Amino acid sequence: MGICLGSPAKSDHPVSGQGFGNVASFWVSCLKKIFLTVEFLEIGTKVAPGNVKHGSNPPNLQTNSVALSDALVGFPGDLSVSGNLKSFTFNDLRNATKNFSPDSLIGEGGFGYVFKGWINENTLASSKPGTGTVVAVKRLKAQSFQGHREWLTEVKYLGQLRHENLVKLIGYCSEAKNRLLVYEFMPKGSLENHLFKKGVQPMAWSTRMQIAVDIARGLSFLHSLNANIIYRDLKASNILIDSKFHAKLSDFGLARKGPSGDGTHVSTRVVGTMGYTAPEYVASGHLTPKSDVYSFGVVLLELLSGRRAMGDETLGGAEGTLVDWAKQFLGDAGNFQESWTQDNLKLSRTGCKIFVHMDWLLEV
Repeated sequence: MGICLGSPAKSDHPVSGQGFGNVASFWVSCLKKIFLTVEFLEIGTKVAPGNVKHGSNPPNLQTNSVALSDALVGFPGDLSVSGNLKSFTFNDLRNATKNFSPDSLIGEGGFGYVFKGWINENTLASSKPGTGTVVAVKRLKAQSFQGHREWLTEVKYLGQLRHENLVKLIGYCSEAKNRLLVYEFMPKGSLENHLFKKGVQPMAWSTRMQIAVDIARGLSFLHSLNANIIYRDLKASNILIDSKFHAKLSDFGLARKGPSGDGTHVSTRVVGTMGYTAPEYVASGHLTPKSDVYSFGVVLLELLSGRRAMGDETLGGAEGTLVDWAKQFLGDAGNFQESWTQDNLKLSRTGCKIFVHMDWLLEV
């Protein structure tokens, strides 16, 4: 999860005015350009779920998106009526994770620690470690900055929504002061590890583009709902990869409803992660789905360049951002390719062409 970057805005209600247009159509436009760029540069045919072939049309997200009535599996007023989720006891999850032992620990974030656990596939009861279905169990830190409010937000949204590019929330535990969440297990870990962890095999270009499209599809699903959900924390560490290298969005603690009716934005406290958060949102506190679009562009730059959004030593140190670094190369293939050949991770001719044509991101 991200951090609070400031609080320039006081109101937490939508502001009326002229809408910025159909967000679903916006994402259809983005995806078409991704598909066309990938196909034109002959990266390969396997660029998205469904094996889109050369010459075929990109998926129509407006006609293929899950209907609101199917996507929202109830909107419980409290956790006691959240029949879509399994209510685990603390003892259940303690048994499933070998008493939260260090050898079951698989990650740590602002929310808390993440442990590998096992449950029965049919009953969802805890099972003996090493048997049954593997799950990820996230346990809230007692001193967590996000706290109970973000835990509730995660349960509310992931408890309602179902999409192939959103991590599935299986259940929760709310017992005494214990707050835990149980998710499907994503065996390939985070996109951040695949991009930046030393010793990890670099991903092929077709895989990187497949992941980019998966992320865009997940965001399009969120933005196209009548509820208009804004993710607010899109970054490489929140994108998880399954066994077939398909990507799913995780960590919805900062998500919230977007503007409704004629509202152009929602005024809210500024939260997120430096380097990924849209500068307009940071400056004004005005939140729109386009704030997620900016973050998507940053992640796409990370996929193409192999550099971190912020703090990479090749970007000028702690204050350097990937966006500022990338602007100098847009439209200049020769300059960018020369810069890339000086780095450990080599850019193929195809990747270089994709990068320098990314000015379409600035036009949508």
